[in-house]
Amino acid sequence: MKHRVLSIAMMCLSLSCGGCRSGEPGDKCDLDDASSCQDELVCSTNDDGDAVCQFPIGAECDAGKKADLCEGDSSCVEDDDGTGRCLVGRAGECDESDDCAPGLVCAETAGNEANKCWADVVIRGKVFDAASLDGIPDAHIIALDDESTAVSDVAISGPDGGYELSVPVVRDADGKPTDEIFTLRAGAPDYLTFPGGIRTALPIDASTASGDAPYVISNAVTDIALIILQEGERGRPSVSGFVSSDVRRDGVLVVAEAGGTGYSAVSSISGDFTIFNVPSGTYKVSGYAADVQLTPADVTVEDEPVSDVELADAGDTTVTVDGTIQLVNGGQPTSVVLVVESTFQENFARGEVPSGLRAPRTGPPNVSGAWSIEGVPAGKYVVLAAFENDESVRDPDQAIGGTSIVRLTVAPSTDITVSTSFKVTEALDVISPGANRPEGLTSAPTLRWEDDSSEKFYEVRVFNAYGDEVWSNLMVPEVSGGGEVSIPYGGPFEAGMYYQFRATSFRTPGGMATPISTTEDLRGVFFKSSE
Repeated sequence: MKHRVLSIAMMCLSLSCGGCRSGEPGDKCDLDDASSCQDELVCSTNDDGDAVCQFPIGAECDAGKKADLCEGDSSCVEDDDGTGRCLVGRAGECDESDDCAPGLVCAETAGNEANKCWADVVIRGKVFDAASLDGIPDAHIIALDDESTAVSDVAISGPDGGYELSVPVVRDADGKPTDEIFTLRAGAPDYLTFPGGIRTALPIDASTASGDAPYVISNAVTDIALIILQEGERGRPSVSGFVSSDVRRDGVLVVAEAGGTGYSAVSSISGDFTIFNVPSGTYKVSGYAADVQLTPADVTVEDEPVSDVELADAGDTTVTVDGTIQLVNGGQPTSVVLVVESTFQENFARGEVPSGLRAPRTGPPNVSGAWSIEGVPAGKYVVLAAFENDESVRDPDQAIGGTSIVRLTVAPSTDITVSTSFKVTEALDVISPGANRPEGLTSAPTLRWEDDSSEKFYEVRVFNAYGDEVWSNLMVPEVSGGGEVSIPYGGPFEAGMYYQFRATSFRTPGGMATPISTTEDLRGVFFKSSE
């Protein structure tokens, strides 16, 4: 018996955890000895500076016990399921959002290497019918960053069209959202996808959020008006699935393509996608985004929705596409984008640009000569220059080189140099309506734009959101002395429809009409307002 007592005593002396203890919650422990605590516990320093056995962050705990039985900045609180867990409170350091107490997310903090738990930032709004103003249920909404990369999961609108979408935002030292910019994309059965056609998504500034539990962004831009499809295009099924790539899953432009026409969606941060309103037929479903090459999936669409379509890594190498532009007649540095050809609309001269397929990839337009787009996956594209509001447009004179629409086919592992050097000229400035954003009007507008000093006449065409040309005046006379040109709009002006006017100036050397410049691709949009 004496030998047994001595052995126990020696074992106790060998422990540095405060005596012969079992390593249970609250027991002293050795920071250098992981075995000094029970398997599910960690040895960590409490508020008093003592090394004790504690529950790790995220572990179940007893909310009735004292707080220092939880590791680090965490304490024992009830989670959303009512279970006691060690979770990090506001301003505490974290590794992921599951570490944070309910209502908080793990967010990057400006000027601080460690992420911290702060109140969530949510976008709240309503998806509604542009004509009736009724809410649209079951619409899918995601948030995108300035590269058109998804930064959120999918929010689905409720019976009244309302939705709420959580977005990741860098915080200042007090946890307030900084000035990050997002845009929204929305789709629903029987409605045109937004953005699309003549409609662009306006930027949402996270620093405008109000409140702090959560921070809420809610304004006119977070409400999304959708335009109902033409009657013969309604009642069509959807195609849904997921991107399973190990390279990237978020922000992939997914296009169901057949006969040169594509129907599209963008994958969420988890890789899920739903393409609405797909006609019956056999399709190749392809995924497009910078730096990822995916294997297309073949699907047949009949009367019912198609689900579980998987887009997996193809294993092939993406390529680089490069070329040059020429700035002429006052053209300013611009950007160059690749549009998926099956989504390109001739009347609008625009289409869907996959995430990252832009030069420069991010930031303001800066291309004035050579340009390069890296990480381009295989597919058929249209190359567009000056495709944003940068005071420049592609030179409209198609009788000279460098002005035609360029199409190219990209194969895996083969870089491409575009032989055409695009000519970019100064745009005609839109005065109204829609100088900076789509403009709501109560009556048909007068179309106004800046005079081109060397013109002899103008052509004006107006398109609706379906891509139809609904009105034109192809002989608007020149204006003497500069200033502005104006003409009353005489076409349809219906509630629930969006319109865009485009003006082109012409000169007449040798009696031949030659276009000089045009208004910008994304300006001049207007709609009938109820107010």
